[in-house]
This record gives sequence, structure tokens and C-alpha cells, in this order.
Amino acid sequence: MAGKKISNDSGIEIKEVYTKASGMNELPGEFPFTRGIQKDMYRGRPWTMRQYAGFSTAEESNKRYHYLLSQGTMGLSVAFDLPTQIGYDSDHELAEGEVGKVGVAIDSLLDMEVLFDGIKLQDITTSMTINATASTLMAMYIALAKKQGADLKEISGTIQNDILKEYAARGTYIYPPAPSMRLITDIFEYCSKELPKWNTISISGYHIREAGSTAVQELAFTLANGKTYLKAALEKGLDINIFAKRLSFFFNCHNNFFEEIAKFRAARRMWANITQELGATDAGAQKLRFHAQTGGSTLTAQQPINNVARVSIQAMAAVLGGTQSLHTNGYDEALSLPTEEAARTALRTQQIIAFESGITDTVDPLAGSYFVEELTNQMETAAQLYIDKIEAMGGSVKAIENDYIQQEIAAAAYRYQTAIESCEKVVVGVNKFIVPEPVADSTFRINDSIRRKQTEGLVRLREHRNNAEVNTALHNLAAAAKGKENLMPYILTAVESYATLGEIADTLRDIFGEY
Repeated sequence: MAGKKISNDSGIEIKEVYTKASGMNELPGEFPFTRGIQKDMYRGRPWTMRQYAGFSTAEESNKRYHYLLSQGTMGLSVAFDLPTQIGYDSDHELAEGEVGKVGVAIDSLLDMEVLFDGIKLQDITTSMTINATASTLMAMYIALAKKQGADLKEISGTIQNDILKEYAARGTYIYPPAPSMRLITDIFEYCSKELPKWNTISISGYHIREAGSTAVQELAFTLANGKTYLKAALEKGLDINIFAKRLSFFFNCHNNFFEEIAKFRAARRMWANITQELGATDAGAQKLRFHAQTGGSTLTAQQPINNVARVSIQAMAAVLGGTQSLHTNGYDEALSLPTEEAARTALRTQQIIAFESGITDTVDPLAGSYFVEELTNQMETAAQLYIDKIEAMGGSVKAIENDYIQQEIAAAAYRYQTAIESCEKVVVGVNKFIVPEPVADSTFRINDSIRRKQTEGLVRLREHRNNAEVNTALHNLAAAAKGKENLMPYILTAVESYATLGEIADTLRDIFGEY
């Protein structure tokens, strides 16, 4: 229709035709890294195919990890259950009904030992999606690496450790913002000395997007949070040219192909300028490195096999946008945790893109596209307006405390859902092209006996460990929490004495309080 106005999901108007490029002469691997952080990108090596998994007990998750490694995955990504994420042991009354459901239950170092049985931590990279209890899970990983005889200087991976997006979008926080930020910067400081190859935070836009934000909001709120973490580390006296190299990002990837690619390109450019403004002079500290995951909220329970196409489109956008690692969702995840078949298909999707599509043969193949260059600029401009508003409020913590970020996400989610319900936005199989469907009968289910098994394990642990040693470690942790010392060595000591996750979290609750 002549004169029809079309906008993407962020509200940016899309022209019928683009006839002028932005005129940029930038090369990949050069500041501000719009075209990628490496000169050769995937010609040198493909992105890390890091499939996210974790469910039930440590034994069951360990089996899935060995399966994924046997199928060609290049790094592990651990999902933890909700009690683990919010600092409750599996036998806590508030853990009932949630143990092992959306991730693996980890109550102590003993569970971590089982989780990685037969897997040498020095030989793989591991990403752990954990935030409020990140310091404890990080300590467990370090303790296990030490038991395996690994060189801690060579251990590599990422811990999410991004509490600001929990307050804004996801909800698995425990402590108030100030002590939570202290724990994060303690991890920065500790790992910069002890685990120099470890990425100490994955600043996450993924969950902001899952909560209903637009792509522009995801970009803006994520970078605003990142800026807050930079400032907190600088206030602790850390060198930005050292610690900023160990920050990484975690972005969502939805169906609007070019919007997502432009988002990733704009993110690199904006972050390079943010770090430079805050004093970073080392190129490594100015580079935005990111993991991407295909959009969980875009998956449909209706006609679930259609999700294979959605995931393929999203994965290609992440690759064309320059991701460093990628997780592709299983087609059945709107119904349950992914079956083994769905997990394999998701991994094969990445492998087909990497080895059959040809899009990895050159760096940033969409550069110079009139549309992509202009959209990249527009995404940056729109995101910067949000960041400027947040800065005027005093930063992300203040914006979250004022409920600004949460309200903006909620409003965007409402607009999106309204567009679906009015059929203004088509979702294939949901509001258009609908067919009668049988009830799914091959979904993956978690046995409710997991909590009983974990509880029995906790009883045995408490009977056989040195409880005097545990009590001393927890007492020392409490004393340190009242002061200003780095808490990581105290948490590590407690973990190595086989104090439980809940005992460590409760010790800190007593000092910091709950939010």
C-alpha cells in the first residue's frame, strides 16, 4: 500500500528504500569496533557453541554435559535451579516444588564435584548463570579446580554476576543493592589476581528482553548497568585497563533480523566510547565481547516445530552481528526443558550456520548496507536517549530504585502483547495460520523426588563433615562482612569446609539484610 508506515519493534520507522550509507570507513578490530572486535572474526575460528543446560540433580546434568561435549559443543553453560539462585538449600521450606526444576540443584561443593565429574575444568570454558549467590558458586568452581590440580591462572569462563538486571527484570536478588555491589566488585578484585582469564561478570540484557523490553531498551539498560559496574570498580581503586578486559555481555536475539544485527553493532560502538570516556586506553578494555542466546520468549507452544525456523533466523542474526559465543534454544522449550533430540537439533543449527552457510567467510558481511548502517546509527541514538535519562537520575541503581527501568519495560511488554492480541503483529501459529493440534506427549519432565534425594544428601553431608571447621569459617565470614575486607577468600574457605550454599547465604543475610 502506497504511503504505508512501517516501524520495527523498537518504534524506529523503516523506510521503503535506503539510498545513502553512513560513510564510515572503519575496519574490523579497530576502535570503536562497530564491525567486530577481531580483524578476522570467524575466519580465524568460529564462535563458541555454548549450549545452556542444567536440571534435576548434579548426576543428571553431568550426563547431559558429557552428551553435549560428545556432540561437538565447545563450552558448557550451567543453569541453576531457583533455590540455588536465591540462596536456599534444597531442604529449605521455601525450596519445595522448585528443586531441580529450571536448573540443577547445587547445595554444596559435593554437588559441584558431581556436576563436573569426568570433566577437566582447565580443558573447557564454563559459563554460570548465577547472580545473587555468584560469589559462592564461583568459590565452589575454584575449589573444584584446585582439587583437580588445575592452574587457576589458566581457568577460563564467565559468571553472570549481574545483580542490577535482577532488580530491574528478573527477581532473583537477596541482599540490598549496596552489599550486592560490594560482592560483585570483590569478585572483580579477587579474580583479577587469582583467575586472570576469568570473565568476572556477564552484563545481561537477555533477561531485560525476556521481561518484555524492546531491542533499544535492552541495549540502553544493559549498557547503563555496565557503566554502573565500571564506576563501582573504579571507586574500589581497580585499574580499568585490567578489569574491563574481563567484563562480558549477554544479549538476547529476537526475530527482527536487521534490528538485532544493528543492535549488536551499535552496542560495540557505544561501549567502546563509554570505556574510553571513563579512562580506558587499552583496546582490550574497550572491546565489548558478548554471548548471545536466541529468544526464549519468542518460542511458541503452538506448532513448536516452527521454532526451528525462528531459532535459525535468530542464530544467523547473532552471527552476522558478531557474537563471541552462542546458545540456540530447543524447539520444545515453550513446553518443557529441552529433550535430548531438541538440544541436538539446536546445536546442529549452529554447526550448519558455521560450516555450511558461507556467512562466516568474511567479516561483517552486511557492512555498507544502506539499511544496516542507518539502522545501527538509529539504534545508537535511541539507546543513548535512555542512557542520558538514567545518568540524569544518578545512574542505574537510582533508576531502578525509582522504578523507572521496570516501568519502561512493563509498558513495552504491554504494547507488544496488545499488538499480538489485535493481530497488528503476526505470530505464526498463534494468531494467524492456526491449525488444530494434539497435546504434546514427548516433553521432558523433572521427577518431584529430586528434593527428597537432595535432602538426604544434605543430611549425610552434615553428619560427615567437620562441623567445628564449618562454624569457624562462617563466623569468620560474618566478621569480614561487617568490615570492608574482600569476602571471596572467606567464602572460599567456607565452601572448602563443605558449608552449604544456604548456610553461607544466611550468614550474609544476617549482616546485610534482605531486599
